[in-house]
Amino acid sequence: QYPVRELLFSLMLESHNDSAVAIAEHIGGSTEGFAAMMNQKARDLGCEHTYFITPNGLDAEQGGKIHSTTAYDLAKIASYAIENDLFVALVGTQQYAFSEKTTGRKFAVNNKDQFLHMMDGAIGIKTGYTNDAGYCFVGAVKKEDRTLVSVVLASGWPPHKNYKWSDTKQLM
Repeated sequence: QYPVRELLFSLMLESHNDSAVAIAEHIGGSTEGFAAMMNQKARDLGCEHTYFITPNGLDAEQGGKIHSTTAYDLAKIASYAIENDLFVALVGTQQYAFSEKTTGRKFAVNNKDQFLHMMDGAIGIKTGYTNDAGYCFVGAVKKEDRTLVSVVLASGWPPHKNYKWSDTKQLM
């Protein structure tokens, strides 16, 4: 048993897919219910080319539709998310430790977002990788009176894990 807050750190810092499923089942009643909520929120934000099937972003197909999005839609979602101060604090956290409620088993998670150290004002958001999408990264940087958001998708496949950082820095 874990508080949702602890699972959010597990999800966002380490990309723990089991945490995504646990959060989805808790909030949406099921992964399908949560995906429906995510799809509704995406529509509310004006995302016209996004369809979620999984809560964790893994490649999936269901009923002839695939789990998919675009860089533009992810930028809209990220722009919405960084309006939340708690979200910004969460994705900017370097390390976080927590314990399971009943056993006390301890966990420590570490942020994989190297962009946080590459530019002043960097706001880390989320790294990702799937076989279909390659290495991806959504990031933001606060510069004086504005915040810039960038999204890189298919930014290399193994062994080119670091292309996403140089691509993001160049965009910013």
